[in-house]
Amino acid sequence: MVSKPPTEDVDEADLEVSAPKDWAAGIPGVAVSLRRGVEQMGLVRTARTLRLLNQREGFDCPGCAWPEPHGHRKVAEFCENGAKAVAEEATRRRVGPEFFAEHPVSELAERTDYWLGQQGRITHPVLLRPGATHYEPVDWSTALRVVADALRGLDSPDEAAFYTSGRTSNEAAFVYQLLVRSFGTNNLPDCSNMCHESSGAALAETTGIGKGSVTLADLTEADLIVVVGQNPGTNHPRMLSALEEAKGNGATIVAVNPLPEAGLLRFKNPQNARGVLGGGTALADEFLQIRLGGDQALFQAVGNLLLRWEDEAPGTVLDRDFIDGRCEGFADYAAHVRALDWAEVDTATGLDRAEVERVARLFAGSERTVVCWAMGLTQHKHSVATIREIANVVLMRGMIGKPGAGLCPVRGHSNVQGDRTMGIWEKMPEKFLAALESEFGVAVPREPGLDTVGAIRAMRDGRVKVFMAVGGNFVAAAPDTAVTEAALRSCALTVHVSTKLNRSHVVHGQTALILPVRGRTERDTQDAGDQFVTVEDSMSVVHRSQGRLAPASDMLMSEVELVCGLGRELFGDAHPVPWVELARDYDLIRDRISRVVPGCADYNARVRQPDGFVLPHAPRDSREFTGTRDDRAVFTANPLTVLRVPEGRLLLQTMRSHDQYNTTIYGLDDRYRGIKDARRVVLVNPDDLAALGVPDGAAVTLVSEWAEDPTGTTERRAADFRVVSYPTARGCAAAYFPEANSLIPLDSTAEGSNTPTSKSIVIRLEV
Repeated sequence: MVSKPPTEDVDEADLEVSAPKDWAAGIPGVAVSLRRGVEQMGLVRTARTLRLLNQREGFDCPGCAWPEPHGHRKVAEFCENGAKAVAEEATRRRVGPEFFAEHPVSELAERTDYWLGQQGRITHPVLLRPGATHYEPVDWSTALRVVADALRGLDSPDEAAFYTSGRTSNEAAFVYQLLVRSFGTNNLPDCSNMCHESSGAALAETTGIGKGSVTLADLTEADLIVVVGQNPGTNHPRMLSALEEAKGNGATIVAVNPLPEAGLLRFKNPQNARGVLGGGTALADEFLQIRLGGDQALFQAVGNLLLRWEDEAPGTVLDRDFIDGRCEGFADYAAHVRALDWAEVDTATGLDRAEVERVARLFAGSERTVVCWAMGLTQHKHSVATIREIANVVLMRGMIGKPGAGLCPVRGHSNVQGDRTMGIWEKMPEKFLAALESEFGVAVPREPGLDTVGAIRAMRDGRVKVFMAVGGNFVAAAPDTAVTEAALRSCALTVHVSTKLNRSHVVHGQTALILPVRGRTERDTQDAGDQFVTVEDSMSVVHRSQGRLAPASDMLMSEVELVCGLGRELFGDAHPVPWVELARDYDLIRDRISRVVPGCADYNARVRQPDGFVLPHAPRDSREFTGTRDDRAVFTANPLTVLRVPEGRLLLQTMRSHDQYNTTIYGLDDRYRGIKDARRVVLVNPDDLAALGVPDGAAVTLVSEWAEDPTGTTERRAADFRVVSYPTARGCAAAYFPEANSLIPLDSTAEGSNTPTSKSIVIRLEV
């Protein structure tokens, strides 16, 4: 039976703490998946929906971007958090006009993100007029006219910013960027700016393409897999099956992380007897509990040792043919890393040198190496340099463009990589813009637009007056919460294209719209018949996705239909872009994609193949590096960054609970870490607590300290946190986002990517 949405909100006093788990999944994962599904959808709908999840004839998971296997797929081709994501979207709970009539915005603003999300699917477009206390239902023609009128009333197209979430389909993303550029701006901030932008910047510089170079088959064929700054057990649980398969094929796995996450230690696969009845599969052969931000030093140390061992036995460690034939910059890199200060490595990493040497020996001896990473690496000031160092080590060993080897940034949201491919970027290359202009006969701007941090600054300063977001929860995802909220409140109009309530709906401009859309699980019928959309996974595979459930409301549009409807309202029927035709038949959009987007020729036919198609990747496919300056892979010499924390301070990282995905809070049970029924917690090593004189369980205020310039330090405060003694790395701490986002300074960003530094916040604890 479907349960009703909660009436009470989170009570942080209910915190329960138990010992962290040393294994992931197993029967509890199955039980939680089914329970959450039944609570939100009911038994029959749960069975019907999960049967189609990640299947060829079904729909792509609205959670993470982990790829589906080619060929045979399991009956249950999903994980616990994927099941939770589907339950949240396919819920039978509803937020209709009567809900908004009952609850003023001021009341909703006092609720937590968890409570808001649990109320259900939004059924009607709603408008908050200037000075009004409640959202009120409006028809679609009124809603689109409000947006179009506001945009036409701007002094410049650059006074609007258009955000995109990673759940947007390829088709919706393509028409959205087309609308924005037809309007005359490149202000296209997106969620990539806050997560893997550092990966894209580093890989584009070193290999010529800002994407990973491995396939799912490469992962399972590797001799050595190094998982750095990533928690697959919570954030990409289906990766555990691939690691288990690799382990069965003889792979060695190294985990590098400040927290001993259960999914890095042991996997109990609920789809085999060992996982149900036995002890599961031990995954990490080596666990390096590194200090936050020490990964750059680790990989420089590995490079130093590889060079030393090559000197001792020439021709046995480095792939000289690859380095000499396909790379540049090696001499400068080698000279730089040979001069490494090992005392600085010790300080930066907090590791024993014997640990570092053991891992370097594994790199030296492996014939097929894959290095995986996620946001533990991408959200530091020196993130781009850190990922360049990973590329340096991989290039030294020639571990790219060969089976079982390569670079593997594991993307988060389900189509975040596809959105970028489709043009959701504030600085798309000239080749793409020229093709777009030629295809549609519209003039598109060339001046780079605003990324996420730039958009917040522009709203804060009054330079952006209209903010529109397709998907996502911008307020909860962005840094420096107080600044972000004030920035949005200064806008003349805020527009959010959403399926469920979230924090961004109650932090609004003078006028605000919530435009509800169909979800990925739902049937999308247009004039030309039932439609499907496409997505790109973390390994560059493009495949179709088609929902089968009846929409949550007859008033919902698809994202494609909404964007095209706005295009028609904004530009009129005489506009060169045939907005009406594109909305009625998505094949027409894919035909246009095939002529604009590199690698997408014959898109409609190829995406109808059983497993879709793989986008070209020159380094992976042919060991060619055509995207770099001289068409060669690039070694880089990067000054070593060591994060130094003043006495009595800790280095804080933000993280997800096991019961959330990005800003969506599914529940209050971080099962693997033993944290239940509370979210305002900070995990601190017991030795640090003793040194600071702070008792376990104490109520504290987190105070972040940031030296904005030489004139002084600014502080940001987050009150009412509870301390939890936890085996994290010494000198480090961890807290959930979005609760800890208020501590991240807007102007503290990664060099080269402008990504907020959510994993390296200097804090003190005030009791």
